[in-house]
Amino acid sequence: MKKLSLIATLLLTTAAQADEIWVTNEKDDTISVIDLTSLEVTRTIDTGERPRGITFSKDFSVVYICASDSDSVQVMNPDTGEILHDLPSGEDPEQFVLHPDDRHLYIANEDDAITTVVDTQSRTVVAQIDVGIEPEGMTVSPDGTIAITTSETTNMAHWIDTKTQKLFANTLVDSRPRHAEFVKGGSELWVSSEIGGTITVFDVATQAEKGKIEFAVKGVHPDRVQPVGFELSNGDTHAFVALGPSNHLAVVNADTYEVEEYVLVGRRVWHMAFNADRSKLFTTNGVSGDVTMVDVASRKAEKTIKVGRFPWGAAFRPTN
Repeated sequence: MKKLSLIATLLLTTAAQADEIWVTNEKDDTISVIDLTSLEVTRTIDTGERPRGITFSKDFSVVYICASDSDSVQVMNPDTGEILHDLPSGEDPEQFVLHPDDRHLYIANEDDAITTVVDTQSRTVVAQIDVGIEPEGMTVSPDGTIAITTSETTNMAHWIDTKTQKLFANTLVDSRPRHAEFVKGGSELWVSSEIGGTITVFDVATQAEKGKIEFAVKGVHPDRVQPVGFELSNGDTHAFVALGPSNHLAVVNADTYEVEEYVLVGRRVWHMAFNADRSKLFTTNGVSGDVTMVDVASRKAEKTIKVGRFPWGAAFRPTN
């Protein structure tokens, strides 16, 4: 009996320590927590209204959630699911990014055409920066010197000096930019344009356009091929790009900017998150209300995991 009890304890401990993917569900006002050992939802946590962007602190002790229709960024204890407090975020926070200092959040406020900078320790607004109409995407350079906001209606990427909290450049992209990432150690900036159907690549040193990535999924009307979220593989060799209502991911060679493959996932794919070693990719599929697990090496969809209604954002949480 003692031996059996010990085995049971070890099994429970292992299960409790499994890594997780956290998924925001827009229509349910919840987060679904996926256990990466069982590949099942083990917790459903209530949030504010219309949760979208989600990110963890560097030590994973707190999770930040953009509760868009609650006009707040919520700070949650990921162990208990308790909302610790709200941060002043400006109206309709869509996406945000945590600065490498692990202290400042840069938040895109869609209704106000501003980027709000919040000090998460003092819980105060440090700056509000005027940007274009309907800001959505947010990213910050690896060295923390540049933040980027994309504006969906102005069709621009806005370059912010994080020391002065002021704009120093505005660059045009194609219609309705949704997501941005610094690539290759911060030497390139990639911006996806949902309606334009492209990713624009910029040289960060000069802010000049250096490339354009285009997509064409066989058997899918071009109007349905809408790039939104994307993530880079180990070494930034390939990008996995969510193509919205086309229900596919594109696998892009990050050096040549050529699409190598398309992967069928769930309906209306939005965003994604990798597991710890980036061998598996988990996509949020808004219309089908599920998450697709993709094997990165084979580029094959391996499993569908049901979550809440209209999953949008995703974030990885190690628990070991």
